[in-house]
Parts: sequence; structure tokens; C-alpha cells
Amino acid sequence: MKLIVTIPCFNEAATLEQVIREIPRQVAGYDQVAVLVLNDGSTDDTVAIAQQAGADYVISHKGNLGLARTFQHALWEALQHGADTIVNTDGDNHYDQSRIGELVQPIVAGQADIVIGSRKNLHTKNRFLNKLGSFIMTKWAGLPRYDVSTGFRAYSQEAALRLGVYSTHTYVHTTLLSAQDLGLVTVEVPMADRPVQRPSRLIKNVRSHIWKAGWNIVRNIVIFRPLRFFGSIGILLTGLGIAPLIRFLYFLAIGQGGGHVQSIIIGTMLILLGYINVVLGLLGSSIGWHRKVSEEILYRLKRLELESKQ
Repeated sequence: MKLIVTIPCFNEAATLEQVIREIPRQVAGYDQVAVLVLNDGSTDDTVAIAQQAGADYVISHKGNLGLARTFQHALWEALQHGADTIVNTDGDNHYDQSRIGELVQPIVAGQADIVIGSRKNLHTKNRFLNKLGSFIMTKWAGLPRYDVSTGFRAYSQEAALRLGVYSTHTYVHTTLLSAQDLGLVTVEVPMADRPVQRPSRLIKNVRSHIWKAGWNIVRNIVIFRPLRFFGSIGILLTGLGIAPLIRFLYFLAIGQGGGHVQSIIIGTMLILLGYINVVLGLLGSSIGWHRKVSEEILYRLKRLELESKQ
């Protein structure tokens, strides 16, 4: 059994050595532990530091492709290097790598496909953003109460092969929705985290991050939960449309209906918009079944490619 710890990096020379050296090289249930650094076009000494610190594999992008694409590439590279389990962590020393053994234990025991290292000591600003994202994903997308934004996660080989990343901004939300959609078992393990000294690579400023992350969450809800998304809007619009119609009927009953024709127009338009949204939800749900067929074909192709290299 082989465990590979992947570290997507962009200009992490200041902290990467500490991260790599903290990774345990002996973990219960595994014969080998390796470290794979995926350098996303860094302009500092990230590559040299990774090699000096003992990374087993260092792979570089020519330019900066962003976190989501780098994570997806790191998963595939780890699989090609024989990973049975993959732990993804950050290069900013935010997580306690010494607890990787606890993180992978549910996978070793056959109890989970994905394990989330949930954070308990978030900075005030990040805690607010995390709770906001968790609220949306829980209430609107129907996910359990996970720490949806943590990047400290463990994946079984099966999960890594099957997961879809439908985002170019970040992978954390889309992979949870993909996992639930695929029926993968996800569990959460509480983990203490450390404050990050440098500015966030992902959160340039709060307003920009809320916009990008919010749009990303909504987009993924539309992809994975179209009927929930459009159906909720449709029901809301229909309810709003019924109200002016009731108002018109009331005035009609007391003999004053002639001056309230606008209520019929507004009510009818809202109900029609509600109907259109429900139809969009049904159409999106049908498209979702085609996406699942495509995902299954892609999974089988990946599996065949890996088996051909063994």
C-alpha cells in the first residue's frame, strides 16, 4: 500500500520545507509514504526548496493555472505514481502534517472514501467566510455540516479516480458535491490548524473572494442540484404570483375588480416564470444523467490507463 501526500504550490518557498519535513514517512497501514509537489508556475525558489526538503516527485506547470487545475493534476500524477491513498495538503504550513496518520485511518479501515480534516482554530475573517460557505452548501446544496473549505483531505484511489472538478477557482466545494453525487462515503476528522502569516493566495480581498467563491458555489449547485436550485426559485415565484391573483379575486368579490387588472398580469407573469424555472430544473436533471454517463466512461478510461502502466 502506497500513500502519496500532494502539495499544490504557488510561491511557497518560505514555508514548504517545514511542511515537507513534518510529513511522517511511516504511517500505519502503508508500506511507503511519498511526497509529490505540484508547482503551479512559482517565481520563487519553491522547486529548489521542495527538492532539498526531500520531496519524492516535483512536477511544474509552465505558468500559473490556478488551484483547481493544479489539484486535479496532482491527483492524476499521484495515481500514476501508484498511490492507493492520496492526502492533499497546503504548502503554507496551515495544517499539522504530523496528524496525517489520523486523517487516513478511516480509509485504511475501509470506512470512508474521503476524509476531511476539519479546522477548529480559524482566523476570525476566515471563520466567517467558512461558515458562510458551509451554510450555503448545507442549506441549499444539501451537504452535511462539513468544513467545506478545508484543503486538508484524504482520498482513496477510487475516490481520486471518480471525482470531478467543475471549477477553475477552487476545488473544495465542487469535489464535495461530486462525491455526494457519486455516492462516495465522506467523513470528518477534527484537526487543529495554524494561522497563516502570509496573505492568502486565494483570497485577495473579502469582497472579491465572496463574489468568486459564491459564483462558484452557485454554479456547482446548478450542475449537481439543478432541480433543487431551479425548483426552489420556481416554487418561490409561483407563491409570489398567487398572492396578487388572490388580491384580484378579493377586490372582484367586493365589486372593485375592474381597477386591479394589473394584479392578474403580475400574478400570471410570476407563475409563468415559476413554471419556466421548474422546467429548467427538470431539463438540468436530465442533463445530469448524461454527465454521469460521461463520468463513468472517463473513470473506466482512467482505470484502464493506470492498469496498462502496472
